[in-house]
Amino acid sequence: MTDRVMRALERIDYRQALSHEDREQIFNLRYRAYLREGAIAANEDERFTDPVDEQPNCLIFGVYADGELAGAIRLSITVPGLPQIPTAQVFPDSVLPQIEAGRVIVDPTRFVADARWSRELPELAYLTLRLPWLAMEQFAADVMLAAVRPEHYPFYRRLWGNTVVSPPRLYPGLAKPVMLSQLDYPRAASRVETLYPFFRAREDERSSVFGASPLAWLPAAAHMAQRIRT
Repeated sequence: MTDRVMRALERIDYRQALSHEDREQIFNLRYRAYLREGAIAANEDERFTDPVDEQPNCLIFGVYADGELAGAIRLSITVPGLPQIPTAQVFPDSVLPQIEAGRVIVDPTRFVADARWSRELPELAYLTLRLPWLAMEQFAADVMLAAVRPEHYPFYRRLWGNTVVSPPRLYPGLAKPVMLSQLDYPRAASRVETLYPFFRAREDERSSVFGASPLAWLPAAAHMAQRIRT
């Protein structure tokens, strides 16, 4: 599997969705993916978005295979002055104490794939999940959350060693409940990267994906944190 993923990685480009066009393409991809799974109802706009997409500590990434949008994922990251992450709204009893304790959390949500590319590139799931993994190192995070449907949890347990934190609950905007698992990244990083070397960042990859500074992509959050301090 590692060899296949490493070969497939050469076809992949990660791009943060900053333009209106890129974001709209991802919102449409989300819509098609969630509609296909019966997780949302059809709508005339054929787009799936929510207020989290506008938060300044939220990054939306497209995963491009051979130049085509093949998948997408959203990363919310706790930063000083901006502790809000979407999973904390659903599992506050499990997540808020960790935020209050100062733990840096990466919260991946809206993980979707194009149906055709999922068939043509079976490694797409691993390639997309490299983004939250790279973010853990980039932002010196302590915890990665995974709010997923119960049938998807075994994948995260086998891949990273996630542990269950909370049983399923309804997630706003979705018809199917999700459960919460999480990973203690500092304890797991060496083991996971030994088992699956494709999770290791390539030379200069994190700076090219997230920017040279850990918060270069987050001027609004940095400004808000400064206002809170003063």
